Amino acid sequence: MTIRFVYIVIFVLLSGRNEAQDNRYFTDKGSIAFTSDAPLEVIKASSGKLYGILDLGNRAFAFSIEMNSFQGFNSSLQRTHFNENYLETEKYPKSTFIGKIIEEVDFNKMGTVKVRAKGKLLIHGVEQDRIIRCELDISKDLIDISSDFTVMLADHDIKIPSIVQQKIAEEIDVRMRATIVPMK
Repeated sequence: MTIRFVYIVIFVLLSGRNEAQDNRYFTDKGSIAFTSDAPLEVIKASSGKLYGILDLGNRAFAFSIEMNSFQGFNSSLQRTHFNENYLETEKYPKSTFIGKIIEEVDFNKMGTVKVRAKGKLLIHGVEQDRIIRCELDISKDLIDISSDFTVMLADHDIKIPSIVQQKIAEEIDVRMRATIVPMK
């Protein structure tokens, strides 16, 4: 999955580009964590299997995570319900965010810069146009990316039965962290 995803993304992002212009960074060890803070229960889970690529030349990016890779939860039954009943991970195995950084960024200048990432966020088979604020910490030969944002379950057609509505928040807090390095 990982290699196939990276090759597909490279092809899509870079088709028609001059090899000398390519300046691609990637990660296969990023992380996503989420928190559902509902009146009767707080649910937390995370995954260290975030894959992504950023083309510095055109500021295009693509990130993907396998939804069944999330660990944590308050019980194994909760994880099972997450995969089978709510996110339906067999039917919708991956979530993606593909788009472009809005701001012009000088990736040769070391330091921290705040940017907006505009793209299509695909969760549970439903794609939404999103602008997500991110922070880039640019160093020599690596870029740390961090972002905190929310996802409304209704925006992605994730239905919560009324019997557990007080235990699952309608708005989920998401925390993304990744260190991207040059592709060799």
